[in-house]
Amino acid sequence: MQPALHLPVSPRYDFTSFVSCDGNATALEFSRRLTEPCSGEQLLYLYGPSGCGKTHLLHAVGHRFGAQVISCNEFTDRAAGGEHLLHRSDHQPALLVDDLHDLPDTPALRQALWEAFNRFHSAGLPIALAAHVPPRELCNLDDHLISRLLWGLVARLDVRDDNSRRMLIAKLAADRQILLPDEVASWLLTVLPRDVGSLMNACETLYRAALEQQRRITLRLARELFSPQPFGG
Repeated sequence: MQPALHLPVSPRYDFTSFVSCDGNATALEFSRRLTEPCSGEQLLYLYGPSGCGKTHLLHAVGHRFGAQVISCNEFTDRAAGGEHLLHRSDHQPALLVDDLHDLPDTPALRQALWEAFNRFHSAGLPIALAAHVPPRELCNLDDHLISRLLWGLVARLDVRDDNSRRMLIAKLAADRQILLPDEVASWLLTVLPRDVGSLMNACETLYRAALEQQRRITLRLARELFSPQPFGG
């Protein structure tokens, strides 16, 4: 009986645990390049849909520099948001900002981000930012900052193609030392939504069911868990 293990609560965000595939290889290369002392690169911008690996890469960069990632979801208090952003970035060896598309559109936050960006850029310190959309579609930023974001490395991530999703499934299974039959992985790709979050949730459901029911991970088990229910059934 192969064991079914729970997904880790705190996944290890570093370059070695990142699943490289066609949809994110450039972003991984650029992120590594930012952390190399002799590369001459200082600025990185990552964009792509939710769950494609942007946050993972930001934390991997932060791990190399010993820096914390700032999420724009933190700025719920718009009045104090500017001060909070400046405080969070103070004394950091790198400026790492996630979910830039969620930055509240206020003068205080726009100014604070601009000040932080200029401070790090002038000091020659690394800067990495991430959002769902490319720089020119960030309506909550000033034009001068958007133009600066285009000066550095820019990479798009999208792992919704079948090959990338197949590699992700294989990585989830390999990390847990579980043999996932190819026919199960192939069938899951035909029935699951294309976002990575749904893929991870489905894998967790499959592993837990195998553990609780003391069964092997087979196509039959997968069909029982994920086959669409007939209308009125």
